[in-house]
Amino acid sequence: MRAYILMIGTFDTKEAEFSYLRDRLLDHGYGVISMNVGVMGSPDTWAPDIEAEQVAEAGGVLLQELRHNGDRGQAMETMAKGAAVLARELFDEGRFGAAIGLGGGGGTSIVTAAMRGLPLGVPKVCVSTVASGNVSSYVGTSDIVMVPSIVDIAGLNRVSRAVLARAAGAVGGMLEAVAKSVEGGEQPVVAATMFGNTTPCVQACAALLEARGYETIVFHATGTGGRTMEALISQGYFDGVLDLTTTELADELCGGIMSAGPERLTAAARNGVPQVVSPGCIDMANFGPEATVPERCRTRTLYRWNRDNTLMRTNAEENRVIGKQIAEHLNGATGPAAVLLPLRGLSLLGREDGPFRDADVDAELFETIKAHLKTGIELKELDTDINDPAFAAEAVETLLMLMKEREHTLHDEGEITNAGNSPQ
Repeated sequence: MRAYILMIGTFDTKEAEFSYLRDRLLDHGYGVISMNVGVMGSPDTWAPDIEAEQVAEAGGVLLQELRHNGDRGQAMETMAKGAAVLARELFDEGRFGAAIGLGGGGGTSIVTAAMRGLPLGVPKVCVSTVASGNVSSYVGTSDIVMVPSIVDIAGLNRVSRAVLARAAGAVGGMLEAVAKSVEGGEQPVVAATMFGNTTPCVQACAALLEARGYETIVFHATGTGGRTMEALISQGYFDGVLDLTTTELADELCGGIMSAGPERLTAAARNGVPQVVSPGCIDMANFGPEATVPERCRTRTLYRWNRDNTLMRTNAEENRVIGKQIAEHLNGATGPAAVLLPLRGLSLLGREDGPFRDADVDAELFETIKAHLKTGIELKELDTDINDPAFAAEAVETLLMLMKEREHTLHDEGEITNAGNSPQ
């Protein structure tokens, strides 16, 4: 069966480039569904499958109104919204298996907005003039591949032809790889958060889960990792969550460089996903090289983790704030949840004799969590540091218990009819 690729872009201003890209995709044997997000016109040599009128309408504004208003910001916002709506509808209907687009700053914004609405694993390639810079706002928590255009997208030449031809080959190759890949088994999937300072713990958890027939997907708690995990939890990707490294909360509070934003630690609670939470690495906030540490933090306890990463020990006041946040997030959980407190250290640096060891400050965190956590959410205090194998074993057993509890609840409510994917 012929595979189709969605091609998105401003065909009004970049007809030559999109015509060339379309021809290369057709040469590779793929069908092309073309979506025009340019408000000023259409190609002369071929007709788009989805015209700008449809995109604008899906975005909530008539195309004639956008043209009449002449407001570039409104036009971009409308077309981005409409492209995202239509792209997801087409994908859900099984109309295409991959997406490609190109543009300058404006075109890239629209193209990537549409791509971000597609599920993880759908090949997404965007050729862009801004691809060599900071593209976090374009990519977000998705798996978009950004390809630098090298030259401006302003006509075809020997450089742009080569870039576009390779981009066409790349998205086609990605689509073929997806088609030939072996999907993951039927085993349940657990999300886990890890940092360098909790690596021994999470690696031990993953090994224990694998031995029991579970697949573990680990997210690096660097801000992007936490945001991505929260997004995938909301999409129903996981059966359980081992959120043992919640350090991004400290960065959000302290102005560190690895904040995952205010929505961190909310998706599992909101979606009823069983979760085990621990304040792993809450004893630190992250900054860049030492010279970039804010002046207000220079007198604090700092640790040079590497050339590009300086860690700051959090203080008692910060731990009280974070402790309350953890409790309040879990108090709103619609599914089973538990908290594990490693009394002898929250990280490699915070264990006995470590440079961040401060039992009194840790106690402020623990006592705050206990004071605000509502009755019914299990709390376990373990006389270990977080990287002790005993802590990992307890975390895994607690999560498996919560997942069984959730499974039984769903059975009782009639939401599922089978025994589920949980290994025996």
